[in-house]
Amino acid sequence: MPPARVNSTFWAGVRTSAPFILVIVPFALLFGVVATEAGLTIFDTLAFSLAVIAGAAQFTALQLMQEHAPTIIVLISALAVNLRLAMYSAALTPHFGAAPLWIRALAAYTIVDQSFACATTAFDENPHWTMRQKLAFYFGTCTPLLPLFIGAVLVGGLIGKQIPPEFALDFAVPITFLAIIAPMLRTVAHLAAALVAVVLALTLAWVPFDLGLLIAGMGGMIAGARVEAQAETRIRREMAQ
Repeated sequence: MPPARVNSTFWAGVRTSAPFILVIVPFALLFGVVATEAGLTIFDTLAFSLAVIAGAAQFTALQLMQEHAPTIIVLISALAVNLRLAMYSAALTPHFGAAPLWIRALAAYTIVDQSFACATTAFDENPHWTMRQKLAFYFGTCTPLLPLFIGAVLVGGLIGKQIPPEFALDFAVPITFLAIIAPMLRTVAHLAAALVAVVLALTLAWVPFDLGLLIAGMGGMIAGARVEAQAETRIRREMAQ
């Protein structure tokens, strides 16, 4: 594979994920502010972000710690929120499975919602790409996001309350996930999973320590899997006739 082709897919990945900078930076700034206001030092905040690189899980764990939830609840909740990353990794295995272990480990460490969404969409649209091109595109999507995420966390932790409330940085959290999830709702199973999860999350909002979100997530996954299984059964019956 000529290097130019690999380079072009890398820069295509950079360009594809670049628009997410508009929400990644406020998201990370907000976490830096909230984390230091909650009592974490700058070092703790940066270490937390570098170790996890998962904004949703970081906010979940931080909120539960502020509510003095038991440590086991904090860990279970953060792991449950990050369970989607395990599913992302499984979805990328057919594309990266033949890569060296260290590359797969690096891809697993850097996987975030935005890089996964951009990569899977591009892979579907370019089935002719080699593994090297796919890896180049994937790491291209990570390049503008992760350094800026860590940098914005640091800035948010340093300036803290100096950010005017009028900036409303918290808008970045829902906007980010809406921008990621909406284009991925492609099948009835996806819609069923999203609908069930939303209904359960709203219904169980009263459950302590935000455990209702865990139940909603599991309910959504079960509903989606059930609908998909029924669709596959129907297809097999139609093919058998």
